[in-house]
Amino acid sequence: MTPVRTLLAPRSPQTWAVLAFVRCRGLPRATGVALIVALVATAFAGQRMAVPEFRYLVDFSVPVAEVVPLAHAVILATTLFSPMADLEQTSAQPMTRHRGLYLVVLLALAVGLSALPLLTGATAEVFGSAARNVVGYLGLGMISARLFGSGLAWLLPLGMFGPTLLLGVDSDNTPEPWAWSLHASSSTSAAVVAAALWVIGVAAAATGRPRQTERAEQ
Repeated sequence: MTPVRTLLAPRSPQTWAVLAFVRCRGLPRATGVALIVALVATAFAGQRMAVPEFRYLVDFSVPVAEVVPLAHAVILATTLFSPMADLEQTSAQPMTRHRGLYLVVLLALAVGLSALPLLTGATAEVFGSAARNVVGYLGLGMISARLFGSGLAWLLPLGMFGPTLLLGVDSDNTPEPWAWSLHASSSTSAAVVAAALWVIGVAAAATGRPRQTERAEQ
């Protein structure tokens, strides 16, 4: 009877506060959408996507599993801010720890979703690149959400991804130094860039508040 009593026991106010914090940001819905995208990507994990190159006649492609993390990052970044931000600011319970833990949860979800293609044969190298890419693009998404609002969390990630696809390969059929998301998983410079973007994004998300216009829209 103890397990039943435990399940039926009323939750503490702190637990309700955490659940409300998560639900008001739409994280369950965003996670469901990202999971669907991840499952589709898992089904095509063995496929590669050709990178169009306008400057040189090159033949460069990347695994689909390394590109899909962009979608995970954008979807999860849209949940950064709550339409109830005014109430959170006047809450008797400090929200700083909640925000910090929430950002860690977003990172764990993003990396976990990027790992699903491993179930269908993706290599550790592909996962390494996918994990790096989702970290970097999630950072860009957080910066974008801070600057332009959660609804435009996609702006900076896609603004980076587009030029990377079109101009990110050199004439010797290798990625340009700035095209970090196309580099191999062993690239230290690409990992440093991705980590730096995430740290900047965390700082922006943790210290920022949603714009007044965003609150009105939501």
